[in-house]
Amino acid sequence: MLKHILIFLFAFHAPSSFADTTKETYRQLSIFNEVYNRVKNQYVEELTDKELVEKALNGMLQALDPHSSYMNEEVFKEMQEDTSGTFGGLGIEITTDKGFIKIISPIDDTPAFEAGIQAGDYITHLNGESVVDMNLKEAIDIMRGEVGTSITITIIRGSEEPFDVELIRDTIKMASVKHRVLNDVGVLRVSTFNEQTTSGLKESIQELEESENPPIGYVLDLRNNPGGLLTESVSVSDVFLEEGEIVSIRGREKKDVQVFSAKKGDLINQKPLVVLINEGSASASEIVAGALQDHDRAVIMGMKSFGKGSVQTIVPIDSGAIRLTIAKYYTPSGDSIQAVGIEPDVVVPRAELNIIDNYFTFRESDYQDALDNETTDGSEEEATSTDILEKDYQLSRAVDAVKTIAVLN
Repeated sequence: MLKHILIFLFAFHAPSSFADTTKETYRQLSIFNEVYNRVKNQYVEELTDKELVEKALNGMLQALDPHSSYMNEEVFKEMQEDTSGTFGGLGIEITTDKGFIKIISPIDDTPAFEAGIQAGDYITHLNGESVVDMNLKEAIDIMRGEVGTSITITIIRGSEEPFDVELIRDTIKMASVKHRVLNDVGVLRVSTFNEQTTSGLKESIQELEESENPPIGYVLDLRNNPGGLLTESVSVSDVFLEEGEIVSIRGREKKDVQVFSAKKGDLINQKPLVVLINEGSASASEIVAGALQDHDRAVIMGMKSFGKGSVQTIVPIDSGAIRLTIAKYYTPSGDSIQAVGIEPDVVVPRAELNIIDNYFTFRESDYQDALDNETTDGSEEEATSTDILEKDYQLSRAVDAVKTIAVLN
């Protein structure tokens, strides 16, 4: 078995010919050979060749970066099911960091989102079991389960003491785009970049622009958007740009460069645009924010983004696959945001507005014989908008910014 493994490794390393393999390669593979046999024959628990090879492949890929990994047949099948848009779970995007499970972002309208789980939180225990050195598959397997069942996760947030959160598993539906109007400003909420994102965004804009009172400007809300398809991030950026580079992808070799550019046609006709980002805005979200920022097409508000500036490809191998980082992406100005993130033009921390309402006021309606107002249309919607903006300080600031830019223009 091991002889066949080594032959496979040689062939994989040197596709041109076996003779291209260097002495150093032979030496390193002989070390692998010795370690493999030691583990096979002396490890405290007996392991099959399949188990050992999978662990070796996982170790090799995961040591490269947090986003490269090996997927056996089972994991590969689960990944394909996840991209279909509906699955059971808690509704969080996760990665590994410092031996713990780090939350990239909660998904809108899911158990994790409703429970107040935040981007940047660390999970230390799942149902009381430590996650230290647990791989992502093991963590995901524990977090998933039958809809309606519960799980307790232990969270560390900043300098706070660890605390437990009980979540009820639910069917997770990835709604890509939502829209609403708040104080004459169109709010476009994009929660992920899947195959329906651009079409959904265009439909939302068309509906708002063709309404009786079109918005005076827009907020593109990319907070807690963990990313998704590169092609969708390019086409979403193109919705708001007339021309110019959107993003470039650069591989290991100098010749491995791919540039994506905008086509003519700004669907909101140069109306004011603010993009909201936070610590949970990653990958494709950062491509959009970076492109619109570099072209001075939008004001970026919120907090510095996650900083995932690498590109992965899925390569099927036998019945499984590998996820391998093959390139980094760069904003139009030539900057890489890998491990750095997008800096907002205006920093707006996460907060909640507290309205002071206990001081004395006197209005027309307080007169005993004041005339009634029979016009009530729109009052309920306005109250709803007020409630939303009171609870979301970042969104409130973004809406105010759009209105200010509209006046100045």
